[in-house]
Amino acid sequence: MAASSLLVLIDDIATVLDDVALMTKAATKKTAGVLGDDLALNAQQVTGVKPAREIPVVWAVAKGSMVNKAILVPGALAISFFVPWLVIPLLMLGGAFLCFEGFEKLAHRFLHKQEGEQHKAELHEALKDPGADMKSVEKDKIKGAIRTDFILSAEIIAITLGTVSSQGIGMQFLVLTVVAVMITIGVYGLVAGIVKLDDGGLYLSKKESPFAQRVGEAILWLAPWMMKTLSVLGTIAMFLVGGGILTHGLPPVYEAIHHFAEGVGGVAQAIIPVVADGLFGVAVGALLVAVITPVVKFWQSRSA
Repeated sequence: MAASSLLVLIDDIATVLDDVALMTKAATKKTAGVLGDDLALNAQQVTGVKPAREIPVVWAVAKGSMVNKAILVPGALAISFFVPWLVIPLLMLGGAFLCFEGFEKLAHRFLHKQEGEQHKAELHEALKDPGADMKSVEKDKIKGAIRTDFILSAEIIAITLGTVSSQGIGMQFLVLTVVAVMITIGVYGLVAGIVKLDDGGLYLSKKESPFAQRVGEAILWLAPWMMKTLSVLGTIAMFLVGGGILTHGLPPVYEAIHHFAEGVGGVAQAIIPVVADGLFGVAVGALLVAVITPVVKFWQSRSA
């Protein structure tokens, strides 16, 4: 009797873990856009830090990220338990924010390119100053990265909650916790690898072996391109994921897209909804930037 009960318990645990794995997989797919941007943003946050301090800075931000998620996960569960009707609006808000953030990045890149280059130049000059307070610069970078992480983590938790909102509170807790831990370890593990990639390339390029030197030179060439690629893919994914969330939350738009795709048929039937979600995300992002940016500037001018 005891043995059979134990087997039933083990079977129940295995079933729960299997369900958690499936839900986690579905949730992480939907958070891909945020993750790509999260990687690029956090890797960029530690640029300008002395090489010996890069890993400690990444570790400090990772600990801050876990604190962020320790706040966000219970908050998300409380919303799901007490005001479940709020999950969909929050999810839509998260999708809209993704689109806004993505288009704002595009607008800043193409319309304010000179300002961005000037800011980078000023930062590099400040870091060259022997009298510069490096601890203060480092603390500012860590605080900025943790603030950025809080926003991105909130988006990830909101998207994950939307994926598992139909499940029981216990399953929601397990999936949210697994996703939070996995994402923190995965993102900051990769960020640590990316920021130390050039150090590895430099180390190999100084070796006596011609093969090691070539590998090191290839890594040094690849590292900046990897950062740029991550940033571009992250932006594209933000429109795809954000647009997808919004079209799913607007049944007439969702049905129109899929009705058109079904009429075309073939391979295009799978491609058209993805492209349409992305274009819808771009359109929503452009509209939000056009409306919000003047309001923010007006508010800042009044506060100054």
